[in-house]
Amino acid sequence: MEAFAHILDLAMFAAACVVLMLGFPVAFTLAGVAFAFALIGFALGVFDMSFLSALPQRIFGTMTNEVLIAVPLFVFMGVMLERSKVAEELLDTMGRLMGSVHGGLGIAVSLVGALLAASTGIVGATVVTMGLLSLPTMLKRGYSPELACGSIAAAGTLGQIIPPSIVLVILGDQLSNAYQKAQLEMGIFSPETVSVGDLFAGALIPGLMLVGFYILYQVMVAIVRPSSAPSIPKAENPGVTGKEIIHALLPPILLILAVLGSILGGIATPTEAAAVGAVGAILLAGYRLDEEHSWPIFLAAIALVVMLFLTANMDLRVARDVVSSTDQIGIYAAIVCSVVLTWGILSALWRIWQAKVLMPVMEGTTQVTSMVFVILIGASLFSLVFRGLGGEEMIQEALEGIPGGAVGAMIAVMLLMFFLGFFLDFLEIVFVVVPMVAPVLLQMEMPNGEPMSPVWLGIMMAVNLQTSFLTPPFGFALFYLRGVAPATVRTIQIYKGIIPFVFIQMLALVLLWYLPSLATWLPKIIYG
Repeated sequence: MEAFAHILDLAMFAAACVVLMLGFPVAFTLAGVAFAFALIGFALGVFDMSFLSALPQRIFGTMTNEVLIAVPLFVFMGVMLERSKVAEELLDTMGRLMGSVHGGLGIAVSLVGALLAASTGIVGATVVTMGLLSLPTMLKRGYSPELACGSIAAAGTLGQIIPPSIVLVILGDQLSNAYQKAQLEMGIFSPETVSVGDLFAGALIPGLMLVGFYILYQVMVAIVRPSSAPSIPKAENPGVTGKEIIHALLPPILLILAVLGSILGGIATPTEAAAVGAVGAILLAGYRLDEEHSWPIFLAAIALVVMLFLTANMDLRVARDVVSSTDQIGIYAAIVCSVVLTWGILSALWRIWQAKVLMPVMEGTTQVTSMVFVILIGASLFSLVFRGLGGEEMIQEALEGIPGGAVGAMIAVMLLMFFLGFFLDFLEIVFVVVPMVAPVLLQMEMPNGEPMSPVWLGIMMAVNLQTSFLTPPFGFALFYLRGVAPATVRTIQIYKGIIPFVFIQMLALVLLWYLPSLATWLPKIIYG
């Protein structure tokens, strides 16, 4: 009967993949297929329906998970920045700044992709935005379609790995649960934890490394084949002033520093930092919509920075028996800053409302957030049925039986996730696959005798999925770009252009494999 239950497990997974490829909604596919196989298993006597009684508690746990509150906040931040034309100004300014050198537009795309990744974290939106704004310009200036398409698709997927990323928020939450479970199964009853902040810190160096590799490739192409990446003639390039550079770069960079700095500096949790990012995006959008009357926005931005400083250096809790005079001054200052910040936010929201931007932003945020959480509920039911049919034990036995121990198991999991990335979005893979394989992997020892690092495992998975989303013929980023590319650009040209960047991704994976400190060094430095 156990073997029959395992067959049902494999059949359930295969059925879910087939139904998803037929175009059915992800959340309803996962939940529907799981429920159907639960009934089949119950009818055949290999599934206990009491497993489903845990679903309401899982849904309640999801809805009360403070870490996941960061998801709608980061989504809101990204959509607001997209609608406030930050990306458009960045691309235009960087293109004029670097367009006079061979390969300059490609380098500008990589740099802007990194900035947008750090300020939005939404892969589809970044690829589409850059495809609409940059691709026609690059083609007009004589760039080869292959290089232009490859540069845009690769830069657009940096939102997978450069923090703050929605992928890393969700992956960090799932890895945290898996790490605690792995330690409990190893008999460690006071388990260590891994946080989203750890994953953000771990992803920073690999993400910047990828940006550096992209730019290096652009430079090499410009040297070897200058006709593929021509410069803009000076007569046709109006150039850019220092004021324009500051105007385009300074606000998003300050916003990124506020969000990431508050997390890595230990001032705020990722959820609190996401709230800072959402407020900063509102202020930036309000400023861009009416720059002539910007002093309420400036005062609010200063108040936000002062509040972060006060939070980092003082105890601002009011429900205490003894409050020192210094802390009392800090509390009063924080109250004043809160009033100023509220005034600035209301002023910015009024401008955004009048410009008819607020409603589309709220609709976009609600749609993406609803999709994430409905998929999470469907994935919860799927994993419950999978475990009820003995899938967890089957996976553990399969991974432990692979030759090569932890190394062999890790390679098998990475190949599986890479293949699934052709057909499933990162949400399904993170919600369904990671909870199944991560607890087993995190119990294994690496060849050097040390336990597998959850941060290293998470970054390897994130870069692997990013690579999968770039790889022809099924990469999601390629579909996004195909949807906005001009009709003159053929699909085969998009595929050819992305292949060098796929090799760059593989190089990054190899470096992470042999130099795990690329992912683990910064978290150790920051969090000890």
